[in-house]
Order: sequence, then structure tokens, then C-alpha cells
Amino acid sequence: MLKTFVNILLLFVFLSLGLVSQVFAQGRSNVIQLSGLVLGEDSTAALAGANIYVPSVGRGTSTNQYGYFSLPVLPGDSVIFSSIGHKRQYYLVPKDRGESLTVVVELSMDTTFLPAITVFPYPTEKVFKEAILALNLPDEDQYANMRGNLADDLLAKMFAAMPMDGSMNHRYFMNQQFDRLQYAGPRPNPLLNPFAWGEFIKSIKRGDYKRKK
Repeated sequence: MLKTFVNILLLFVFLSLGLVSQVFAQGRSNVIQLSGLVLGEDSTAALAGANIYVPSVGRGTSTNQYGYFSLPVLPGDSVIFSSIGHKRQYYLVPKDRGESLTVVVELSMDTTFLPAITVFPYPTEKVFKEAILALNLPDEDQYANMRGNLADDLLAKMFAAMPMDGSMNHRYFMNQQFDRLQYAGPRPNPLLNPFAWGEFIKSIKRGDYKRKK
């Protein structure tokens, strides 16, 4: 009697272990490795740091710098894809798709238009009006001094009396060096230069040497 009871108990234990292992194997086979890319609206720029979240189990991940992600899910799970400045997108994991699934998700821009804001340099309109009324505008004498300092003849005299700066002195020195090297021997007589005579005749026709009245 005791031997029969032991045999029945062992059979029950073996059957329970087989059922548990079968259920465990079946549950393990239903896990799907969801991976893919998250792209922007133009489908060319990857979104780094986008959030992928499964609310039913409280599990999620984020994309790397190339927009790639990988996350274990179950068939029928609802996956949320979100990123700052983009609209959320939901994805339902299909059934009977094997142990891995690859998707490409494109998130559209979420544009928010804010109302126009006018910025004033003063805290209130009253303070602004008081500052405008107290503004000291230049008088006519100051305008006359300014016009006198900007007269054409005065600016021409200042330009003629202005000494040469460093760059102009350097240019003058280099020109002197060039002339010295070019005419190291006897200098040519300009009276024998036909080009000089041509320029002289042109200047006479233009009236460059007429006496000014």
C-alpha cells in the first residue's frame, strides 16, 4: 500500500515538473527582441536619446547616438516612442513574428506656436513716457558744430596732413627698394621714352596744363 502511494506521488511530481518546464519554455519562446531605428521627420536624421517605453510592464530604453535601440517585449505589448519636440507614436507588437523583430519608426515634429511678446526697456509704460519726456536732445548749436567738423574742405586738410601709418611706410620703403634695384645702372632718359611722350600728348589734349582762371 505504501509502495503504491509512493509511486503515485512520484508520477505526480514528474508530471508537474514536465508541465512547469513546458509552460516555462513556452513563455520563454514568446519573448521577442524588438530593435530598430528612430528617425526624424525627414527620414534621414537619426534621433539620439529617443525614449522607447512599454507601460504595461514599466520597462523601457533609449536610442543611442545613431538612433538604434533594442528592447525585449511580448506579443501584444503596446510600445510608446517619444522624443522632445516630436509627437508620440504607438506601436503594437504583432503575434507569431519569431524571436526578433526589426522596425523603423519615424517621428513627426510637434510644433507649438507661442503668442507674440513685446519687450520694453522699462518696467511700465508710465516710466517709459517719463524717460522720453525727460530726454535731452541736441540743440542747433551742436548740430552746427557737427556739420562744421564734417565739412569736405576740413576733412581734405586733415587727410593731407595725416602722417603715414606703418603699412604705408612699409609700402613706400619697398617701392624705393624696387626702384633702386630696377635702376641700378644709369637711369633712362624720359625724353627718349615713346610711352611718356604719348601720355604727355594725351594730357595736353585733355587740357591738364591750361591755366586756371
